[in-house]
Amino acid sequence: MLCRPCNLLANLMTAVVLIVAAPASALESPWADTGKADVRLLAAGASATAASLRAGIEIRLAPGWHTYWRYPGDAGVPPRFDWSASENLAAVDVHWPAPERISVEGGLESIGYHGDVILPLRVRRADPAKPVTLRLKLDIGVCEKICIPAEANVSLVIPAGADEKLPALADADTRVPPTVPLGENNGLGVLSAELERGELPRALVEVAVPAGKPFDLFAEGPTAGWALPLPKRIASGDGRARFAVAIDGAPSDAAGPLPSSLRLTLVAGDDSVEVLAPLD
Repeated sequence: MLCRPCNLLANLMTAVVLIVAAPASALESPWADTGKADVRLLAAGASATAASLRAGIEIRLAPGWHTYWRYPGDAGVPPRFDWSASENLAAVDVHWPAPERISVEGGLESIGYHGDVILPLRVRRADPAKPVTLRLKLDIGVCEKICIPAEANVSLVIPAGADEKLPALADADTRVPPTVPLGENNGLGVLSAELERGELPRALVEVAVPAGKPFDLFAEGPTAGWALPLPKRIASGDGRARFAVAIDGAPSDAAGPLPSSLRLTLVAGDDSVEVLAPLD
């Protein structure tokens, strides 16, 4: 009969064997340390017949520091992605979780993220029967009271194996605003967007928001070259709110000083929607 210490040792060894033998449920690259932000790639496996596979860029920011959304607002630079060194890669689509408004010095406001954020990716392979090697050179701005550029180089080989689940990627997907039609209202929606012409033109946007939740609105022009000011809330109550978006910051190659449409992202707590609103 084994002594009690021997039984404990045997049980511990069994547990260790089980832990070591358990297959990994996802793929993760090593962290790249940029000083104030750590970066890595994540992926779930994908079958050879899948049209695309799910992956993500995880950015872990130092306390008090932030980085930027695809449109940074009054100050900042959007992330830049270089996938050119990848292998068996046809295309990568970057998806953006709902951002937050960030006050910075001088009365300026930026748009971005604090803490830990995952940017979901949809990766299309040139040959779905073969592995894909993702090699990313990521350039981002990270800011506290000062802003510094950061560069991260990360890589990850994703085999053409059985599809696997990764809860972190699934959670990140839920934070990406779904695109809904203008006027749709399921408790959260952009009800209307009208252009008010004049010496200082602006767009007036009416939204529906759930009671008791903080909410915000972000506006982008029809192309990335537009540099619109952040929307200003001018009225709210009874599940409705109105924002004014000053029409300024047209790019030099724009057809005119007024945009044909606005890309609006409405955020309320953990919920969000995105609407393409034409301006007549």
